Amino acid sequence: MDYLPSQKDILLARKPTKGIHEYDFEIKKVPFKMVDVGGQRSERKRWFECFDSVTSILFLVSSSEYDQVLMEDRQTNRLTESLNIFETIVNNRAFTNVSVILFLNKTDLLEEKVKTVNIKEYFTEFTGEPNNLKDVQNFLVECFRNKRREPQPKPIYHHFTTAINTENIRLVFRDVKDTILHDNLKQLMLEC
Repeated sequence: MDYLPSQKDILLARKPTKGIHEYDFEIKKVPFKMVDVGGQRSERKRWFECFDSVTSILFLVSSSEYDQVLMEDRQTNRLTESLNIFETIVNNRAFTNVSVILFLNKTDLLEEKVKTVNIKEYFTEFTGEPNNLKDVQNFLVECFRNKRREPQPKPIYHHFTTAINTENIRLVFRDVKDTILHDNLKQLMLEC
């Protein structure tokens, strides 16, 4: 077979993360280490082994799964599960001085879903217009922000993303890189 995948083919390919994987890379001569941890319940007990010297947490969640359940138990709403995991992370004392950047991914799917699936059926506390993308997005951001129980010195940043839109991801990652560098430089200045 003589097949060479296109960039779009590569972007649309998906393989769930199993285990813990570390990636070292540079962006404009600035070194980064990314630790990718599996989201499945069976993988979570090993997460905190990786969080020894973390300066930033990038938390990725699908913004369009408010009407779906987990594959593991078929009872738990996927967005509720993500909110619970996020709550555990942002309230962990080890992360008091860690930047948290929330990626609400699959905005393209969310935009289509709000036209046909009423979020109020799954999250009765939603008070906006269920067919209005901005109302749903604002609600999602507030759901995550409200999981932080105590004020922290660092804010929760958020970005709506579409992972298969390379220009969107390029802009978001530029902003994320700047945020991480700025927050880490600020922390270093406080320590001096």
